[in-house]
Amino acid sequence: MDSLSWKGDLPHLRSPVLVCAFRGWNDAAAAASTALATIGNALDAEPIAGIDPEEFFDFQSTRPNVVLEDGETRRIEWPVNDFAYCRVPNADRDLILLDGTEPNLRWRTFSEAVATAADALGVEFVITLGALIAEVAHTLPVPITGIASSPNLVDQLELERSNYEGPTGIVGVVHDLCGQTGIDSASLWAAVPHYVAAVPNPKAALALLRRLEGMTGIVVEASELEEETSDYERQIARAVAANPEIEDLVARIEAEQVDMIEEGEELPSADSIAQEFQRFLRQRGDQ
Repeated sequence: MDSLSWKGDLPHLRSPVLVCAFRGWNDAAAAASTALATIGNALDAEPIAGIDPEEFFDFQSTRPNVVLEDGETRRIEWPVNDFAYCRVPNADRDLILLDGTEPNLRWRTFSEAVATAADALGVEFVITLGALIAEVAHTLPVPITGIASSPNLVDQLELERSNYEGPTGIVGVVHDLCGQTGIDSASLWAAVPHYVAAVPNPKAALALLRRLEGMTGIVVEASELEEETSDYERQIARAVAANPEIEDLVARIEAEQVDMIEEGEELPSADSIAQEFQRFLRQRGDQ
């Protein structure tokens, strides 16, 4: 496939798992992309392939950036869809990471490029990371919900089978193609508070990372992300305390979540979070 370019010889990997995160609709508060970047940094990811953005992006909508190198040289930074691999000697498998940006155009062709790379690298399992805006409190543990492609995986990974119907992002299209090509797949979603969704949320990123560790058996060193989470909680607490209306809102949301936990009710599912996010988008209109 012409849009997929390789960077060197294909590595020999052990039972590789492909972990994907896409900036954009699927990445509220940059939680998913932050989790993926943490994995790559901790496990010394090596680049292996990339998808040319030319035929998949409307550059008037998703504009490239001009960046300075050494304060002088200007360089164009295009939307990223890069594959990297991580060898994990102390685990039973290796990882492949797709650091992506949700494309504007030709989603089926784009997903076929992802599938081509996965097939060439011998991927046995695909996990996507995502984050959605929801009515949750920043003071409580981050709700993580997950879905899987088959009943066996649902039971094995202790996830749920989704009954959601409605608009989807590139994550949904990638999962659909995995099903068509016979690759097992699962998706993890973090719920981020709607009242601080405009700032990066390292706490949600860390929660995604820890849940991913349980699924793959691969431990990732994330002390820097843990420190960022502590700083985030302190800063948000100060900002909320300075605004009585937001403080009351957070107290109400927190009380509702605590009541649900005490009464043994389940936290919001991936479906209900997605439906809540759709309502949020409709309320925002064209903004």
